[in-house]
Amino acid sequence: MRGLVIGRYLAVPLSLAMAVLGAWLALRGDGWGWWLLAALGASLLLLGIRDLTQTRRAVLRNYPVFGRLRYLFEHFRPEIRQYLIEGDNDEVPFSRQQRALVYQRAKDQIDTRPFGTQQDVYGDDYEWINHSLAPAAIEGHDFRITIGPGCARPYSASVFNISAMSFGSLSAAAILALNEGARRGAFYHDTGEGSISRHHRVHGGDLVWEIGSGYFGCRTRDGRFDPERFAEQAADPQVKMIELKLSQGAKPGQGGILPGAKVTAEIAEARGVPAGVDCLSPARHSAFDTPIGLLEFIARLRELSGGKPTGFKLAIGHPWEWFAIAKAMAQTGLRPDFIVVDGGEGGTGAAPLEFTDHVGVPMREALMLVHNTLVGLGLRERIHVAAAGKIITGFDLARALALGADWCNAARGFMFALGCIQSQTCHTGKCPTGVATQDPLRQRGLVVADKAERVQRFHAQTLKALQSLLAAAGLSHPDELGPEHIIRRVSPFQVRSMALNYRWVERGALLDGIPEHAVFQRFWPLARPDTFAPGQRLGVGFAAGG
Repeated sequence: MRGLVIGRYLAVPLSLAMAVLGAWLALRGDGWGWWLLAALGASLLLLGIRDLTQTRRAVLRNYPVFGRLRYLFEHFRPEIRQYLIEGDNDEVPFSRQQRALVYQRAKDQIDTRPFGTQQDVYGDDYEWINHSLAPAAIEGHDFRITIGPGCARPYSASVFNISAMSFGSLSAAAILALNEGARRGAFYHDTGEGSISRHHRVHGGDLVWEIGSGYFGCRTRDGRFDPERFAEQAADPQVKMIELKLSQGAKPGQGGILPGAKVTAEIAEARGVPAGVDCLSPARHSAFDTPIGLLEFIARLRELSGGKPTGFKLAIGHPWEWFAIAKAMAQTGLRPDFIVVDGGEGGTGAAPLEFTDHVGVPMREALMLVHNTLVGLGLRERIHVAAAGKIITGFDLARALALGADWCNAARGFMFALGCIQSQTCHTGKCPTGVATQDPLRQRGLVVADKAERVQRFHAQTLKALQSLLAAAGLSHPDELGPEHIIRRVSPFQVRSMALNYRWVERGALLDGIPEHAVFQRFWPLARPDTFAPGQRLGVGFAAGG
């Protein structure tokens, strides 16, 4: 540890040594050149002290003087910067243009761009929203939706919120900044399955408490659900909704282990586990093992929380498992207040390569499947649906809302707002910006007050972009968006709206039969409300979105 610290701050003592040595040699009368060395050392020393004490750039606070090389590269021409810093596009995990956009909005910089689109408008994946010759006038950008209107304590949520990221994966400083940003901007902060830490409570921002298979924060000593501990935590006014995590986009179908060496006293306190002992997050829940059992458990959580909106999050996998949950809703009358659909392309930290690239249905297809199913059962108006999975721009929001979401969550964008530079060291504890590390010295680089302001600005500016898109399309609220508003090029010679590009289920169609959609035709008969297993084995395919 000591060696790492010396390496990161080496520029400061080296500069001091250079200044002292140069001055000593100069005073001995060995030539005026030594005065130049002394001046250079003193200048670098002052620069290092300035880097250590400034509050806006975490990289410079953690890497004084040396960190300036990164910002020097940023001033190179874009085509040079692409190769010096980011490499080929195929090696970059997220669009550099979108990452730059977040930085600009978080820093309240101008985000306009000269010389037209940088997209290939004739490429097969180009998408756009059509504008109107009669644009609308929209007074504000604080678009909200009431979740759980039939609950004792419904919640008015922003249409854009912070997705699940646990304390432990993120640093204490990152949690503090995210929650303060959420408080300032009046949007919610999902705790992730690591439960509610002391850092979530400092600023009092709205929380959605995510309960995972480890039941962290509400577990018995043997790792099972503890209703008394849950009720005690859920009663906190800061907790606005309860979210049961069935699976997540980063590594759906897989549990996890936080090694004991990483289970600090603070993490142990938040999760309700022993410090220094391996912390297990099982691959499946122990509180239920059937779709009906799932819905009964959600109803129990709602009751124990005092009537707060309660739902679940999942990344779609086998279609018949989702259909089994849907059939259980129809049969029992038990329903969640909301469903968060996490795309298989989601995830902000470390996960196995095969899982990040090849497990889980992508967000658009998963969202449309959930939306179509609820429409077919006549339940769509009673259950709200959120979407998460690489949503970062105003257009990303508009597209997800048009495809069936009521609101959206984002993780990666808010990490960028905190200063994440995608160094891809999340799993090592050596995050250079203090975002994804438990090292207190590295966390020192992230100044909470400054980054909280950036989180709030990124949220506000993104919603302002959504406001502009809606106004240009002649709409007044996100709930007016539909698949007919989003257009996609499907070939160099053909474009289609999302309304025509995909097949949509008619309201109540699943109550009278099975729609003429391949995914329903193939998998709906396999689903049973009393089991997640298919009723029979069939070698069949999957049609995206129905």
